[in-house]
Amino acid sequence: MTGAPTEIRLKRAEQAVEVAWADGTRFRLPAEYLRVESPSAEVQGHGPGQKVIVAGRRHVGILRIEAVGNYAVRIVFDDLHDTGIYSWDYLRTLGQEQDGRWATYLAELGARGLTRDPPRRG
Repeated sequence: MTGAPTEIRLKRAEQAVEVAWADGTRFRLPAEYLRVESPSAEVQGHGPGQKVIVAGRRHVGILRIEAVGNYAVRIVFDDLHDTGIYSWDYLRTLGQEQDGRWATYLAELGARGLTRDPPRRG
């Protein structure tokens, strides 16, 4: 089990969150990555193999980060997604597995003919 981070900093201009722990581990997690890997049931599904591939979030931003007890944060995105609770363990896992998870996400988008870009309006 991972302890609480020593710092969680929202970098609005960079559309990212920086998370640091006492052991010196530090990650920069882009908003798009956090959104498509949301721990919410809407994204993860209700069981194994039910994960939803969320497309069109290249420009998603973060409105705010809210503490949830002493174990997690809720991230409110500007597409109004706010149901994911990011535990300290999950944030660390996202940082540690960022390269692999991102590559898998991009491959899944491609396999489904989807894109990171939002749909065009008009």
